[in-house]
Amino acid sequence: MPSNQPYAELTPSVVLEAVDGFGLRTDGRILALNSYENRVYQLGLEDDGFVVAKFYRPGRWTDAAILEEHAFAEELNAREVAVVAPIAAANGNTLHAHGGYRFAVFPRQGGRWPELGCADDRLRMGRMLGRLHAAGAVRPFEHREDLSPSRLGDDSVEFIRGSRWLPAHLLESYGAVTQQLLEAVEQSFAETGSLRMLRIHGDCHPGNVLWTDSGPHFVDLDDCVNGPAVQDLWLFLSGERAARSAQLKDLLEGYGQFFDFDPRELRLIEALRSLRMLHHSAWIARRWSDPAFPRAFPWFETNKYWEEQVLGLKEQLGALAEPPLELA
Repeated sequence: MPSNQPYAELTPSVVLEAVDGFGLRTDGRILALNSYENRVYQLGLEDDGFVVAKFYRPGRWTDAAILEEHAFAEELNAREVAVVAPIAAANGNTLHAHGGYRFAVFPRQGGRWPELGCADDRLRMGRMLGRLHAAGAVRPFEHREDLSPSRLGDDSVEFIRGSRWLPAHLLESYGAVTQQLLEAVEQSFAETGSLRMLRIHGDCHPGNVLWTDSGPHFVDLDDCVNGPAVQDLWLFLSGERAARSAQLKDLLEGYGQFFDFDPRELRLIEALRSLRMLHHSAWIARRWSDPAFPRAFPWFETNKYWEEQVLGLKEQLGALAEPPLELA
């Protein structure tokens, strides 16, 4: 298969054959779900049920790293932290291969995205995160990555600056602002001091959480890494500074019932936001040869995107200069 089109051979028939080979009987119903890094499908079964099959992007994770993700999900469920974990085949395996692709099969679990508009919902979300991190602190990942400014920041900037993406009139300004931003991020990490690195979700935003009458459950551990606890908290904050402080207070009130939060990590919130911005642009650029990316992000090739990107990074410099959030 062409390396620049990693899913070119992943046809609907290959998907159905893979799940049939897993031991389930599909009925031909197939729905592609919203996912760019991997390919994820909802499949109908002959008994009128549904499962979800995730086909991992070739070359991204080692088998050991994927199995560590699966083991973490199973460990969390054993501790009654609601996570959608892969279904084991009759032989006990959770990672399978078919047609040159690795895949896992999950139960379909519904729910709605959390709004977290009231203190009670934020308390419940905080409790869930505290329990997740209590489990994550037991031991580190051995085969997955560490969250680091070097990987997310320096490597991303180096890739963009060496690529064709930056318009000529922005080369100098992008280089200057990213250099200042990376220095400010490093300073934030240095001022925070020694960090407690846990097994964390890694991409814990409302789109990766579903809410039912029973409360929240996590649906995707694909980006789980060793990292600081605050990485799984800050993406739930929104609005003006006072609103974010109040939201954070509620989250941490629930969180603290199950795990201790290190308040020094509040200094990292804007640094982590900066790293996410830098990494996101580099992620799209690195994946551009996958046909799904030009379709999903057509604005990425425009001057307007990069002009707004430089402006946003300059605004982040100002945010990094502000004092950390306080618990209102």
